[in-house]
Amino acid sequence: MDPSDHHPDPPEPAEMSEEDFDRAVSDALEAIPPALTERLSNVAVFVEEEYEPEPWEDPGTELLGLYDGIPLTERAEMPWQLPDRIVIFRGPLLRMCRDREELVEEITVTVVHEVAHFFGIDDATLHDLGWG
Repeated sequence: MDPSDHHPDPPEPAEMSEEDFDRAVSDALEAIPPALTERLSNVAVFVEEEYEPEPWEDPGTELLGLYDGIPLTERAEMPWQLPDRIVIFRGPLLRMCRDREELVEEITVTVVHEVAHFFGIDDATLHDLGWG
């Protein structure tokens, strides 16, 4: 989800400690059905404060999460393959949400969205499913 689609100008950003934010990300991962998490191998999940746009991107690019890797549907199994990465960006999520409840919900949506990319599900399909 694009942060500007949610609350273009929230009165006050949500507040949550780093520890609680990390816990919300872990809880979102644990809520994913075991049949899927069993296949979620060689993936590292990180929380970072802000997304740093690539040189070719608009400097104002703001992401909630990022999947960096080769989707399961496109990969060949290689024992030496570096782990894929899922990064959840704390700052944009805090700024787009008005309260803790909304923040936890958006963290969950973002985690599920990025995990879905690992499984090869594209943004259009996620949007159609309500996870965009």
